[in-house]
Amino acid sequence: MSDNANDALARIAIEDTQHWLLQAVVGLNLCPFAKSVVVKDMVRYRVCTLAEPDDVLTLLREELLYLATADPDTLDTTLLITPNALPDFLDFNDFLAECDAVLIDLALDGVLQVADFHPRYQFGGTDEDDIENFTNRTPYPTLHLLREASIDKAVEAYPDASLIFERNMEVLNKLGHAGWEALGIQARLKA
Repeated sequence: MSDNANDALARIAIEDTQHWLLQAVVGLNLCPFAKSVVVKDMVRYRVCTLAEPDDVLTLLREELLYLATADPDTLDTTLLITPNALPDFLDFNDFLAECDAVLIDLALDGVLQVADFHPRYQFGGTDEDDIENFTNRTPYPTLHLLREASIDKAVEAYPDASLIFERNMEVLNKLGHAGWEALGIQARLKA
């Protein structure tokens, strides 16, 4: 694939992800900590256009090191988007163990963490189309790199962070599938 094609693919993947972030995460307040980071433009978007999990791990390693050394006052988090890799949720879910191994190998466990989002995300004990799965559904498989210090600070500011999940279930149950569809969250690129 040419550099221009890769650049176009990356641009579309970022635009689709930003739309999801604004409409669902911030718009529905699925993460009460996200708005300030988005408004302050403290989110880094990176795209791995390659399809092999090892290529994703290579970029993950680079991005973990980048985030760990970046000024936390200007960069809080990174979304690593993989539009061509790991389209199967179970494969993606298994892949997370490799992501954790990279974190440990870099001695960043406890400093950073990797959260996961996927277009076919499914919590254990749910059916694939259950609306609560949509709290973690993105247009493309995505790894969310977060600073542990930011999480600690956010939890201090939000008195009962454990209630966020329950609140999100209520929001999505009220919204329903038709409401989610109306948000226009979709992948314009197909793996």
